[in-house]
Amino acid sequence: MLQAVGQDELHIRINQVGYHPTETKVAVAFSKKPIRERILVVETASNEVKMALSPTRVKTRDWGVFPNYVTIDFSEVQTPGNYFLKAKRSGTISTVFRIAENTYSQTQETLLAFMRQQRCGYNPTLDMVCHAKDGRSHYGPVPDSTYFDLSGGWHDAGDQLKYLITSSYATAHMLLSFELYPDRFADAYNALGQPGSNGIPDVLDEAKWGLDWIHKLHPREDILFHQIADDRDHRGFKIPNQDNSDYGWGENSYRAAYIATGEPQGLGKYKSEATGVSNVAGRSAAAMALAARIWKEHLHDDSFAEKCKLAAVSLYELGRKKEGYQQGNSYGAPYRYNEETWADDMEWGAAELYKLTGETAYLDQAKAYALQSGTIDSWTVKDTASHYQLYPFVNLGHYALHSVVDADFKKVLEGYYQDGIQYTLKRANSNPYHVGVPFIWCSNNLLTSLAAQVILYEKMSGDTQFEPFLMAQRDWLFGRNPWGTSMFTGMPDGGEYPEDVHTSVYVMLGLEVPGGLIDGPIYRTIHRQLLGLTLLDPDEFADVQNDHVVYHDDVGDYSTNEPTMDGTAGAILMMAHFGKPAESNRQR
Repeated sequence: MLQAVGQDELHIRINQVGYHPTETKVAVAFSKKPIRERILVVETASNEVKMALSPTRVKTRDWGVFPNYVTIDFSEVQTPGNYFLKAKRSGTISTVFRIAENTYSQTQETLLAFMRQQRCGYNPTLDMVCHAKDGRSHYGPVPDSTYFDLSGGWHDAGDQLKYLITSSYATAHMLLSFELYPDRFADAYNALGQPGSNGIPDVLDEAKWGLDWIHKLHPREDILFHQIADDRDHRGFKIPNQDNSDYGWGENSYRAAYIATGEPQGLGKYKSEATGVSNVAGRSAAAMALAARIWKEHLHDDSFAEKCKLAAVSLYELGRKKEGYQQGNSYGAPYRYNEETWADDMEWGAAELYKLTGETAYLDQAKAYALQSGTIDSWTVKDTASHYQLYPFVNLGHYALHSVVDADFKKVLEGYYQDGIQYTLKRANSNPYHVGVPFIWCSNNLLTSLAAQVILYEKMSGDTQFEPFLMAQRDWLFGRNPWGTSMFTGMPDGGEYPEDVHTSVYVMLGLEVPGGLIDGPIYRTIHRQLLGLTLLDPDEFADVQNDHVVYHDDVGDYSTNEPTMDGTAGAILMMAHFGKPAESNRQR
């Protein structure tokens, strides 16, 4: 855990998970006093000093409490082993970190463990069945309260709502991650998420959990459900199979199921905004087209591949008929998913369908949607956005399309990614941690998405100039931040990471499930205005909190310490990129 030091002392922040031998390795240190001592790189096993470094003063603006920041670049240390940094005069030390080729091996599997914990229907982590009566319809071309079997899917975060907005992205992201890095994923669980190999990489088992649910949400060509339950769910912490929420059919019974109509919705005080259904339909089509290719080419399951192909075509056509966005619905509170973009999702769906079918109409439409989306749909070229307004947080359609267009159009798509990276890099150059995201709600989702965008840009262009920037974003997530904490539950083992997370399984059962990406720090200006936020324990980070952004490892802080399903899924590509081939896959 964090070393207890006062505000006048030196604080050293590093990536607690560690580093590959040849990559950029830069720590950050800060103090109220000028930092004039050398920093030693010490090997843990021998206690031998491997390097003595003079820190470099950071001249960016501070964040309101500590005026003195330095960086310590120890990239030259490449010998595998465990190390820590030590200030020569004061004796301040960092947490221990690792340098090794396999430092990130199997970290993506830890994230999948959290995804399994989020399953609705049969939950393998809890070994229980919940919400089997989901759900009864509202809106759309059938009478209200019509029953559809919509069991399955994932709980969205610490609550027990289910959204196609986030689940479609999580499903497609996992499929893309497998397509990019098929040798990275292990096979240690079956389709139900129970221990035991089934011949299918676990990331595909998890993605299929999402695919099966999306199939249920689209029971016929004119119906696509986009949300199960609403904020009537928020009645305190609860075990999933003992849900005390009541949607008109009694507690722990049927829940409201909303059909995407492309029009504003809301059964209570608050109404969503909506202009169409293309965001949820396009993303779902992309997921289905990816699945059709993977199940045919990798798993040789022609039947499921054909089922996914037909769904992809149907979903995409629904998006074409009702172009626009469908937002999430709230009931008694003003908070909802405010997505206002959709061309990026239709680009992704069209690009994947072209690669699946070879039909040129899809390619032409994908290119048109790409030009329409451009960078307009991206938070990366803006200073702020409302909650999930510009979702998903990386336009994966640009990457999907890149491989099937001519050289000139490739440059256009690369330019969209590069513009976003350079804009965020400009922001990063203004702060001591070299972090490029605005600290709006779910800033960690932005950070993992930015990392994915840099990774995909490198694959598209071959340009590696942003590699140090990529390292800085990743390192922030694992401890190179003001609080010295990882932003993933239970990672790394023995490190400083979120423990008092805003989730029922922790509060009710004391269950700590590793791998969940928490929402992350937000601007203090936002934090002060949030409703119903009360810290339950003294702030363990009080000595290092600043006036700019705030984070609390506290059950009561739903804004910074709630793990999210889509955020966790959205980090899998980054983790697989830094990982190494899975042992079980090498042996097959």
